[in-house]
Amino acid sequence: MQRYLSLPLFFLFTLSLLLPPAMAAQSSPPAGPKNAPLGKTVFPQPVKKVKEVKAVAAGQGKGGAPKQVVVKAAKAAPKASAARPTAATTSVVVAKPVGAGERTRSAHVGKKQVVAVKQTVAPVPVTDRKMAAKSASATRRAVARKTEVATDSGEDHGLPEIASQLSSKSVMVMDAGTGATLFAKAPDSPRQPASTIKIVTAMIALKSLQQDEVVNVSYRASAMPSSKIYLDPNQNYRANDLINAVMLASANDASVALAEKIAGSEDRFANLMTLSARIWGAQNTICRTASGLTAEGQQSTARDLANLFRYAMQNSEFARRMGEKKISTSYGKTLLNHNKALWRVDGADAGKTGYTVAARQTYVGQFTRGGHTIVVAIMGSETMWADLKKLVDYGFTRKNQEQLAQRRASGSSANTALVN
Repeated sequence: MQRYLSLPLFFLFTLSLLLPPAMAAQSSPPAGPKNAPLGKTVFPQPVKKVKEVKAVAAGQGKGGAPKQVVVKAAKAAPKASAARPTAATTSVVVAKPVGAGERTRSAHVGKKQVVAVKQTVAPVPVTDRKMAAKSASATRRAVARKTEVATDSGEDHGLPEIASQLSSKSVMVMDAGTGATLFAKAPDSPRQPASTIKIVTAMIALKSLQQDEVVNVSYRASAMPSSKIYLDPNQNYRANDLINAVMLASANDASVALAEKIAGSEDRFANLMTLSARIWGAQNTICRTASGLTAEGQQSTARDLANLFRYAMQNSEFARRMGEKKISTSYGKTLLNHNKALWRVDGADAGKTGYTVAARQTYVGQFTRGGHTIVVAIMGSETMWADLKKLVDYGFTRKNQEQLAQRRASGSSANTALVN
């Protein structure tokens, strides 16, 4: 029985010996130019058995560029030695005809001749490669630690120095007239805006309500945390007083009361705020509250705050109110402006402050000196007033430098015209 079972095995073994080697190799595509696909230029490293070699086809492709193909050539990889590295051969694609002086090998792909030129280069020793890798890694870490700085006018060697002096995470200094960037540090990084977003609340209220319009105060509005003016839900208030409370005293209770008056609820009003912010130039701002109190999904950027304030200051009523150091309400309460820059920073026109634990200190304001007007936005600061003074000084220095450069250019053009 065992003898009969072994016959099939013996037959298969004998058949495998009689099969030609070509049949066994048909499972994989044959190497050579015929099966070489077109591809982009690469510089393959040596391999032990087979390496890919780039070649240039005789003739030209579209746009006059040489046609490229990949052919395979068998080559044994050189043996590397740590003590004495050996030269390695790489394949380089060149657009030269055969016989240009290089050692070449040619093949045919269809009816086109291809030429591969070999060039011998010395390999990088293992020790040097490790040192280079460590150096590159250290460089990447150093770059990652550097402050992100951007300007529209190109690289300025003074920017990194001032950036290192700031505690703020995000900054934008903008020309109020043109919207051009004078200085920026992570200007598009989204962060919680805190009470700076009240500039949107105030603008919507100014556009939506009459000054003498009566506003009821819900218990929810009156229960908002500080900052607040302690509104009484059993009393009615004038819209004018509540708008001033939002703009100067940064009152959270007044913000919610206005939101509920205009949109019926704070949630619906927040949607209106987001839409209005987009229309007014803030593309990365999402509002969840009328007050700016920390909320999931709420965000703005330094660039957006600068754009919003630049837009709002074009409204004369907004600009007038924001520039007041104090205002008295119709019911006898005095509202003090939280923007200390009005009496601390030369040239301050108006501004809005903000603070929450998540947002840290935030600020956006406008300043004018010597005929120049700039807008400064700060987010995530620990030393806001010190940062603000440095940024304002820097912004006007840049404007003066630009003005001087323009005068020189104008003088040079005038002199050239006279000579001609």
